[in-house]
Amino acid sequence: MNAPRRLGWRTPFLAAALVLAASAPAPPVASAAPAPGSISYDVYRPGVYSMQATWTWCTAASVQIMRNILLDQGVHSSVQQGAFFDYMQASNRYQLGGHRGIDPQGFLAGLRHFVDARYTLVASATYDQAVRSAVTRLRLTGEPVALIVAAGRHAWVLTGFAATADPARTSDFRVTSVRIVGPLYGRQSISGYDSPPDTSLSYAAFRQFLLPYRFHFATTPWTGSYVTFQAIPVQLAAVRRAVPV
Repeated sequence: MNAPRRLGWRTPFLAAALVLAASAPAPPVASAAPAPGSISYDVYRPGVYSMQATWTWCTAASVQIMRNILLDQGVHSSVQQGAFFDYMQASNRYQLGGHRGIDPQGFLAGLRHFVDARYTLVASATYDQAVRSAVTRLRLTGEPVALIVAAGRHAWVLTGFAATADPARTSDFRVTSVRIVGPLYGRQSISGYDSPPDTSLSYAAFRQFLLPYRFHFATTPWTGSYVTFQAIPVQLAAVRRAVPV
């Protein structure tokens, strides 16, 4: 896929491996126990942010950020990002000559292999469905949600949200804002891509970035859908492989 000029998005997705074996701490509890009514929830903490090491490794850095959050780490190695990229590229659905990045199938394979086996690709028909399902899974699992933004050209991480009620307790809630981490911050910030880590965006503002998926090379099973990667709230063994640091 062709990228917007100088935004480092030559392809939809780019990532591959990371560090640590087996025994990982439980996911962080990001806020105090929610009271009835509105809720603010966020799993981000200082030290977990990684800037993408190249203009195209946005998903590599996203995987690294998610690992840092879940494993209580602060790893920012470009070697690890490169390992993420290689693994995910080899797992792509589309192995095409001009396609040098990572597609949703490759991204999902990397998340399952290196972050948590519970991650699943969610292709939502509408923006509202995508946001509601993403914050619900985030709240139920305590695990960040990976996002495809810019119509397939970039990756972000959803780490928090504010809502009128707790999605863990009711489906009768309205999302008022989200908190996002964009791994291009520090290399470039333009037109809202990418603001400082843990930036809060209103529900309306987020709509400018979370757009229906497009792929330059083919019509895909995800074309036209809002694509997110969410951990499902069941107890399954996570697979976290060791890679070079």
